[in-house]
Amino acid sequence: MRVVLAGGGTAGHIEPALALADALRQADRDVQVTCLGTERGLETRLVPMRGYELALIPAVPLPRSVTPQLLAVPGRLAGAVHSVGTILDRVRADVLVGFGGYVATPAYLGAKRHKVPIVVHEANPSPGIANRLGAMLTTHVFTGHPDAKLRNAQYLGLPIRRQIAELDRFALGDKARAHFGLRPDLPVLLVFGGSQGAKSLNRALAGAIGAIRGAGVQVLHVTGPRNTAETQAPSGGKVPYVPVPYVDRMDLAYAAADFALCRAGAMTCAELTAVGLPAAYVPLPIGNGEQRLNAQPIVQRGGGLLVEDAELSPEWIRTSLLPVLTNIDKVAAMSEAAASLGRKDADRWLAKAVIDIVAAEEANRTARPAEAQPAPEPERERTRPGGAPGDLFTPASRPSPPPRRPSPPPGDNYQRPSAQYPASGRYPPPGQPSADRPAPGRHRQGR
Repeated sequence: MRVVLAGGGTAGHIEPALALADALRQADRDVQVTCLGTERGLETRLVPMRGYELALIPAVPLPRSVTPQLLAVPGRLAGAVHSVGTILDRVRADVLVGFGGYVATPAYLGAKRHKVPIVVHEANPSPGIANRLGAMLTTHVFTGHPDAKLRNAQYLGLPIRRQIAELDRFALGDKARAHFGLRPDLPVLLVFGGSQGAKSLNRALAGAIGAIRGAGVQVLHVTGPRNTAETQAPSGGKVPYVPVPYVDRMDLAYAAADFALCRAGAMTCAELTAVGLPAAYVPLPIGNGEQRLNAQPIVQRGGGLLVEDAELSPEWIRTSLLPVLTNIDKVAAMSEAAASLGRKDADRWLAKAVIDIVAAEEANRTARPAEAQPAPEPERERTRPGGAPGDLFTPASRPSPPPRRPSPPPGDNYQRPSAQYPASGRYPPPGQPSADRPAPGRHRQGR
């Protein structure tokens, strides 16, 4: 199977694509994955780092308003669509999966022109232009947010890394705290604002750090690589404050923490709910408000707090956040609420959907010549996967499944989760947690 992924530009588009690539590779070691990108996106670093081929196309940013730049868009877009078509032909693509962003628009158009099946995944509750276009070109549309409105959309969840999805925060907690130089016996607040940090979070924390440490709460602060000068660690004291410019092992940061103060990007919300880490979400005050929409279901379920960027201050941290941090029972309940919304297997569900789609297309191509025959042979049993996505995967830490009825796809050696693949062909209903989620965690101090 040959799969082309279009999800370049930002980490929010690239990481779900790479999580799908990993899931496809786990299901079929012979799968060929090619990622589309441009020279100026993060994909130039992230994709090769994960071991996948990166094929570059011209960038075609779409202006958000009527400007003279719009005049150059048709020509640039035509060139990018041609480049996509060349790549699809070269790799003989069986399917194109798009995750939005400026790479996805020419990818969808190129795939449609070259008759390559299209799959769309939208992470945010407010779909962007590219995925709205993509949803008009295919019936295979999936979303990472239950309230996203797209044609033919099915809620699936957002694919995240296995390193995060399989994290047991409480088993790894003491090791993670030792890694960052934190004490094992005091609660930890994790503060981060994405790959570049967030100055408003940094400023609010700086004014409240004394009160936080005075209440016996440690802080692991991911400042961002450009903000190290603004955040100096307070000297002295027995309650650690650990500032770091960035973290390349977010699984350890999540395992070390009891609570988070962070932005509300789609990937952040998906990862925190998957690991059951409650948070105070501070939506980015730009764009169309999608970050607030990302966090709202978590807050409404009781798995987090929500504060607007303009309202975030040292006073808010002292009066609204700190009382929660020091309430063991409250944090434990919020952890369970957050975990109830997590989707640990969205990568596998999406991989299964892609495999199904490719298998169905192949079956249709095979059936067309047979229809012209006067006496067609009986249809052979298909090898397309059935049941839950667990039919395709095998975590090394799990035992082999007990014998069961045949008809699995090649490579079927993963223990089937209890959640069944619906007979209607729909994917897990909104709010249904993954069956392999560990029991909801409890606050570390309550152990």
